[in-house]
Parts: sequence; C-alpha cells; structure tokens
Amino acid sequence: MDGPTQPGFVTGAVNRYTSPDEDSARWIGFPFRSGDIVISSRSKTGTTWVQMICALLVFQTPDLPDSLSNLSPWVDWLIRPRSDVYAQLEAQRHRRFMKSHTPLDGLPLDPRATYIVTGRHPLDMAVSLYHQGENLNRERIRELTGQPGAGPSTHPRPSLHEWLLEWIDNEADPKESLDSLPGVMWHLNDAWRRRMESNVILVHYDDLMDDLGQEMHRLAARLGITVFEERWPALAEAATFTEMRARAANVAPDPSGILKSPSAFFRRGRSGEGVEVLSQQELRQYHSRVARMAPTDLLEWLHRESSGAGLG
Repeated sequence: MDGPTQPGFVTGAVNRYTSPDEDSARWIGFPFRSGDIVISSRSKTGTTWVQMICALLVFQTPDLPDSLSNLSPWVDWLIRPRSDVYAQLEAQRHRRFMKSHTPLDGLPLDPRATYIVTGRHPLDMAVSLYHQGENLNRERIRELTGQPGAGPSTHPRPSLHEWLLEWIDNEADPKESLDSLPGVMWHLNDAWRRRMESNVILVHYDDLMDDLGQEMHRLAARLGITVFEERWPALAEAATFTEMRARAANVAPDPSGILKSPSAFFRRGRSGEGVEVLSQQELRQYHSRVARMAPTDLLEWLHRESSGAGLG
C-alpha cells in the first residue's frame, strides 16, 4: 500500500486482493468524482471491450485523444506507481472510466460512481486466458514489478485440453487466485448479489457479440449519456473486433510493453471454444463443480449460447 487512507473518502472495501502484479489496496483513499465509472472484471471477460465502449460514449468520436490505457488506467496494477496513476486521473477533465480486476467486495463503493462488471462463459474465458499466457513478456513484467528473475522453464507447456481440465479441478482459494474457476465464480457471485443496485451494471460478453449496438445503447442509458443519433453508426463500428484489432497499438492494454504482440491480444475468439475442447463427461464434471459455486439464475445468465465472434 502506497499511503494512508485519506479522511473524507469512501473506502468500504471488505477484502484485500493481491497477486505478484496487482494490489487492491491501491484503491484505498481514492478521491472519487461524481460520474466516475469503474470497470470490474476478470481477465479475458471483455474488459478492454467495455473500456473502449466507455471511451466512445464519453468522447462520442472514434478519434480518441489518447491510447485507451492512458484514458482508462488499471488502478490495481503494480506495473506503474500508484502516485503516477492517481496524478494521471487527477489531471483528466473528461468523465473518468477506470479498469480494475478486483471484485466489488474489494473496492471502495462510492455512490457517486457506477460499477460495470463483465461476465463470460468461464470455459471461454479460460481458453482465452491460456492463449494470452503465450503473449505475455513475463521477464518485462517481473522487471517492472520488482520480482526476481526466473530461469527458463524445464517443463513443456500442457496442451489446452490438459490445462483446461486442471483449471476446472483447481481447488484454489478464490481470494488468492482470482483467475481460477473458484476465483471467477467468487467475483461473479458478489456482483450478482448487487445487480439490483442502481450503480451496478452487469454486462455479458455474448450480448456484446450478439448485438453490440443494442448493448452500447443500454450502457449509454444506464450511464446517463446522450448520443446524437447520427453518431451511433461510427461509434458502434469503432467498437467492433475488426476496428479494435486494427488499432491494437492504441487499444490493447499495454502501456509498458508487457505484450509480445498488441494485435495478438485480439485473438479471433468466439463463444463455445471451451465447450468444444471437452468431452461430454468432462462437461458434466465442469457443470457439477460450478453448480456448487453459484445460484441457478447466475449460471443460466452465464452459460448462454452465442454464435458470434469476439475479442480474445
């Protein structure tokens, strides 16, 4: 933690979440403004997509004034000093929209802010996470976060199928491994319990794929943003996979050079990839596990089918 809680600011966080790259305590004492937007998500569930949509709604033009990472910094990330991130956000005069991989129960919940939580079929999220691992420059990450260097791995990387089965069976503590299956369901359960609160919005990845324009209209309405009708076609086009990948250098979350390839961040994923990797028996095993982790209505919302192509 970089400093003491500042008096007069909402803290409200119940849990502290840490990893070698992140620390939710960086939110303690955050000076919120009226209208702030916090995007709380698990990895590879549509974070960058929703950040881009927020940018397009706030600026109402595809020609953004800066890279998406600068416009919408990742507050919990240890890659950059907290003081630098706070100063960057303090200098912004537009409506602010920030990224976090912290569940809502680890964030200060301020009534002036709106919290957007993204969800995606966990198996599809896991497939994207597996591929994302190949695109990370881990030496660069260790350098920026002050972690000790690591020698070359002597173990071959498991196949996607092997890795996915291990991911399904992993009994990790959800609060210590948020990208594990227990961690994913922990994050979503917390958001699901808060979904009726006026400043909490849930967004499903497949809804963005199936009708991007409609979801953008819904988010604009929930955020209280009015967009002139003639601007909608250009904004919706700028939020598509094709356009975001074409602008990967300015859109991918890579302000410090931790991605081997920004364009590879936008892998041409689609819903259903996780299901396709597993046998029927393995799928039953997965559904048996998640049925013990979440209520039926959340699982019904989460496990929808879609035929679209998306980001990841």
